Amino acid sequence: MKKIKLTILGLALGLASTQAIAQQKVDYKLSFPNAVHHEAEVQVTFSGVNTDTLQVLMPRSSPGRYAIHEFAKNVYNVRATDAQGKPLQIYRANTSQWNVVKPQGNVTVSYTLFADHADGTYAGIDETHAHLNAPATLMYARGFEEAPAVVNFNVPQNSNWKVATQLKHEQGTTYSAPNFQYLMDSPTELSNFDFAEWTVNDNGKQKTVQVALHHTGTQPQFQEYVNKTKQIVAEQRAVFGQLPDYDFGRYTFIGCYMPQAVGDGMEHRNSTILTSSRPLATAMGPQLNTVSHEFFHAWNVERIRPKSLEPFDFQEANMSEALWLAEGFTSYYGDLTMARSGIYDVKKYAADLAGDLNYVLLSPGREYHSLVEMSQQAPFVDAARSVDPVNRHNTFISYYTYGLVTGLALDMTLRQQYNKTLDDYMQALWRKYGQPEKPYTLADLEQTLAEVSGDKAFANQFFRNSINGSQLPELASLLTKAGLDLRKAKPGEATLKMVSLDYLKDKSGAKISNSTFVNSGAYKAGLNRGDVILTMDSHKLKSEKDLKKVLEKHKPGDTVPVTFTRHGQTRNTSIVLDENPAFELVPYESIGKELTPEMQAFRTAWLGSKTQ
Repeated sequence: MKKIKLTILGLALGLASTQAIAQQKVDYKLSFPNAVHHEAEVQVTFSGVNTDTLQVLMPRSSPGRYAIHEFAKNVYNVRATDAQGKPLQIYRANTSQWNVVKPQGNVTVSYTLFADHADGTYAGIDETHAHLNAPATLMYARGFEEAPAVVNFNVPQNSNWKVATQLKHEQGTTYSAPNFQYLMDSPTELSNFDFAEWTVNDNGKQKTVQVALHHTGTQPQFQEYVNKTKQIVAEQRAVFGQLPDYDFGRYTFIGCYMPQAVGDGMEHRNSTILTSSRPLATAMGPQLNTVSHEFFHAWNVERIRPKSLEPFDFQEANMSEALWLAEGFTSYYGDLTMARSGIYDVKKYAADLAGDLNYVLLSPGREYHSLVEMSQQAPFVDAARSVDPVNRHNTFISYYTYGLVTGLALDMTLRQQYNKTLDDYMQALWRKYGQPEKPYTLADLEQTLAEVSGDKAFANQFFRNSINGSQLPELASLLTKAGLDLRKAKPGEATLKMVSLDYLKDKSGAKISNSTFVNSGAYKAGLNRGDVILTMDSHKLKSEKDLKKVLEKHKPGDTVPVTFTRHGQTRNTSIVLDENPAFELVPYESIGKELTPEMQAFRTAWLGSKTQ
């Protein structure tokens, strides 16, 4: 009997809690009376407050970023009032939280936001626009995570500002989000931007794709950008066989290519933010490459999502072991799409790929960490800030590029050994974990590879060696099948391997500007950042020409004496010269090698358009 009573009481309390949540609502009002000085005035009203203390917070992390960002540093003039406008007591509980004491019913918190960094993580406001990443802009309250939110943008008079966002349009400049997570994932650009949209008939469903671009270019340049974005959308849709089901039927590319912007790209569920200080006239290709990368995220990471990122914590750093796939494979497809769409030719694609291969193959980081461990370092490297010097040039390789090269290796292996492709693998992940959305684990990724290849032993070995380990397949032979030659760019050339030198104005020597790499002769000779090389092989180093003369007299493996200064003291050492380690990746037909019909067919199957 007692147990029954408790159950009934529990049901009653649960119903009351559900009703309380249903009554909750969050209303934001943003205005920009001092935009010229990068300020916004923000009001947020929490309706249905039923606690003794309302905890109001500024986020410390942002979707698509994995490090801590103290957004609260740009918030001031914080105050709170009740429904009648009467001031309420509010105090700062910690760096990112304010507590409102004894709130009743509805509480309005007002504050001033300073914003002068327009990119994918922060916010930027001036007389030309308001570029707003939600976590850098909007406070929220504990207990209101499931409450719907309404956002009203009060655009300046005579500004011609329009609104570009993935938020649901209600009316005028009023938009809404179903809950806190969606709100925080929804960046907004307010400006007099150029706009274009088109409709895709996606397996019987009509889906709208939009481009909103705040830029200084011409209309023909904008139209070229839109046309090529259409090609990118079509090629990536072909990889998966369909577009995602966007929550409000549309996907929006939100771009800001203005002199005051900071280069970036950031994925969101139904949109992406694209920023650059470079205009379309000089940077069309690189900007479209970012478009390609970020759009692929609409499948990979926004819907095919690692379990380790669920739920996203807006007060802590977010670590995942799977960013090599979420970001790295996306980087691979971002570049691959540029070739498949014809925006880049094979020579350009190969040259860019050579840069990635040089970074991954020549960096010593794989001696220290596996690909999984590289992913787990994201909170330290993903737009993170540190004051003290780090040894990351030796111990870290970006999971973006390392994952890209791993994706390339897996694609080549699947094509050559199993008559499958990385497209097949991504399609399988989409079917299993993208629709319906089911966050995956590393074990899930390995099992899917076993299913696609039909070889469980291969999948196990690949994950053991190349994902949880640091091995890469032999790429040169794999790329030969496509008529691409991966070779030393300058074989037999003596060099100071990966050492950056700044020649002093007084011509007294050359200062080492970067920490030396553990796999270089300079490191083994005891040379490091800040040392000033005075002479090498008894020749003064006054300019790059002097260094070149010394190196031309020697071959790799030669030992030469070096005089240098450190902390004001002159020292001597000897350095064993390295061979120039740089690789190049060149199409056979560019270097007089025969491109066989079999190579051409393989290359076309890999790099050719999938929309025809």
